[in-house]
Amino acid sequence: MYQNKIIAALALAGLAGMATAQETVVKIGHSGPLSGAQSFAGKDNENGARLAIDELNAKPITVGGKKVKFELVSEDDQGDPKAGVNVAQKLMDSGVKYVVGPYNSGVAIPASRVYNDAGALVATVGSNPKITEQGYKSLYRINASDTQLGSKMALYAAKELKLKNVAVIDDRTAFGQGVAEEFKKQARASGLNVVGHEFTNDKASDFTAILTSLKSKKAEAIFFGGYAPQGGPMARQMKQLGLNAKLLGGDTICAAEMGKLGGEAVGENVLCAQGGAILDKAASGPEFKSKYKKQFNQDPSVYAASFYDGVMLYADAMKKADSVDPAKVNAAVRQNSYKGVAGTYAFDEKGNMKESPVTIFTFKNQQPVPLTSY
Repeated sequence: MYQNKIIAALALAGLAGMATAQETVVKIGHSGPLSGAQSFAGKDNENGARLAIDELNAKPITVGGKKVKFELVSEDDQGDPKAGVNVAQKLMDSGVKYVVGPYNSGVAIPASRVYNDAGALVATVGSNPKITEQGYKSLYRINASDTQLGSKMALYAAKELKLKNVAVIDDRTAFGQGVAEEFKKQARASGLNVVGHEFTNDKASDFTAILTSLKSKKAEAIFFGGYAPQGGPMARQMKQLGLNAKLLGGDTICAAEMGKLGGEAVGENVLCAQGGAILDKAASGPEFKSKYKKQFNQDPSVYAASFYDGVMLYADAMKKADSVDPAKVNAAVRQNSYKGVAGTYAFDEKGNMKESPVTIFTFKNQQPVPLTSY
């Protein structure tokens, strides 16, 4: 009897081994700010990636004759460059070859070297142009760059808002500086007067001195190169000072967190530029929003759809390459295009999207509302 039980146990173990042999496990790494002031964005991005992985595992793809099981390995880079490099090394040490993130340009720039040296593919929403100027052939930007975000906001300010005098504040991060400079460049090219450029940091909460300075220069709008945790309080302080200028920004203030922190000071006076078309008008946008809300009991924020698309882009390339080997998958990403929720992903030689529409948002009831895409 005892011997029969052993034989049965061994048989079951053998069957389990055979089942495992028919399955390939692929780890998808996620690097983002899961703690601190920007955790709302990091968690939203992580949710987008998780939704894609859950869908893929529910209806497994087959690559090289085996079903693929995806696993999410998510790490908190705190939005900090040094922590981001440590996260990159940790992901590489754990055998990750496919990464979505980092969210912050200042993290993506130094961390991308670690990923490149390990032969991993990276799909980041970091918008600083320097990210894709490094020459890494397995690094992709899956949204608009600072050049597109900053310049489109400046064009909107000149052509649609008919402004004359604008000012700039940046938070000295890689993202903030980059997008502010691009706004300033296009603003001048469009005939706007840039009456001032002030500086803060991504930990600041009091902007009274620099706002008072810009009020005296009669700025009709202030472009803020920075993030929602500073943008919300900035809008409040503009209202308290009687500074009746519009507050403009890039994708990082196109979030519900901006309205949450700024309260009634955040409305149609705030406009921001975000990479991607209007989600509600995208072919699969409403379906994505519905699935996201059902799983996470909240609406997706700025880049959940992009992180979802990043995971799906990898899976699509694996099917086309019929391999999970990073070099072969990378070649498939380079040679093909993938139509996702937030856009169509086809890349130039530097890893930038060939076409990345930009949507201008404003706020109603403290929530971002799209105005137009171009």
